[in-house]
Amino acid sequence: MVVKPKIRGFICTTAHPTGCDAAVKAQIDYVKSQPAVDGAKKVLVIGSSMGYGLASRISAAFSCKAATIGVIFDKPGTEGKTGSAGWYNTAAFEKYAHAEGLYAKTINGDAFSQAVKDEVIDLIKKDFGKVDLVVYSLAAPRRTLADGTTVSSVLKTTSQSYTNKTIDMRNMTISDITIDPATEEEIDNTVKVMGGEDWFDWIQQMERENVLAENAVTVAYSYIGPELTHPIYYDGSIGRAKAHLAATAGMINNVVSGVKAYVSVNKALVTQSSSAIPIVPLYISILYKVMKEAGNHEGCIEQMQRLFAEKLYSGKPVPTDSENRIRMDDLEMLPEIQAKVTELWNNISTETLSDCTDIAGYQHDFSELFGFDVPGIDYDADVDPIVPIESLQ
Repeated sequence: MVVKPKIRGFICTTAHPTGCDAAVKAQIDYVKSQPAVDGAKKVLVIGSSMGYGLASRISAAFSCKAATIGVIFDKPGTEGKTGSAGWYNTAAFEKYAHAEGLYAKTINGDAFSQAVKDEVIDLIKKDFGKVDLVVYSLAAPRRTLADGTTVSSVLKTTSQSYTNKTIDMRNMTISDITIDPATEEEIDNTVKVMGGEDWFDWIQQMERENVLAENAVTVAYSYIGPELTHPIYYDGSIGRAKAHLAATAGMINNVVSGVKAYVSVNKALVTQSSSAIPIVPLYISILYKVMKEAGNHEGCIEQMQRLFAEKLYSGKPVPTDSENRIRMDDLEMLPEIQAKVTELWNNISTETLSDCTDIAGYQHDFSELFGFDVPGIDYDADVDPIVPIESLQ
């Protein structure tokens, strides 16, 4: 079939298998172009099919030469219907890892569930014995709890309504948007979905089952951002969840012996999650322009390679801020970068959009998430939507 992008809201409902493969290969090639890292050798990545989770798995495998187990929740392609981008990304990753003799297996299922936890831990016992790095990179919109109740996260403020600029990607117009405050129940549910409760459950069970190596490291990913996004993010319902995630790192360090837990605060990038947050896509498109002009822009793979090489496995103590967070957003938050972003934000309108943003870069990165707009791909050619993940055959 010929696969074209079909956009619905902030997601693309199709994915291009050949494009996803090429995008994964480009990330692998980047990592292989950098100096090797003497880091973790047996790695579990929970949420490994896209974004920072995928980039973490690629960095671990192709920089540290690590054996990796990935946990995904993705759909395979069928006759006449594409699979999810995460499925195709994982198929490509395993293909390239296996070609270089690297162990790579994947579990496809709900990482929040007890069944998946049990399956992953059984696989670790069988093939690894123990793991020395656990990456927690889930970005799910909802979670089914142990009692069968399903709760969802919301993108809202927590105190009062907030109005600021946003961009409508359908017609490229700038307008104001007002975000209403969440109820206490909505905040609690957002924390259950996006906070640290499930991360803690994973680490606790892994400790009980004795599959964590001595001096193992676990890292989860977060974001803070500038003041202009704080009402909807840092001080919003998501921010409450991220505060819980940070507190969970402290809890793990206090109660799980021999394990060091960190939260890595990463840079704002185009992901499925960030695309859904009002105000944030406009901020990212301005940030891209400023950082590209400054020569310090990074994508997911550059961020994660730097996290492994310069933070987690540099041979020196892991550098953290006063709250024990690794700051991979250090370049984004440089005062001169944020001053320029603020200047452009204050001057942006529909008429000045092309001058004040790198909207083309934003659109490219969004398309590339789903395997589109990847250089060298013939998007008019027939492709087979059925692509196997080798370890799931």
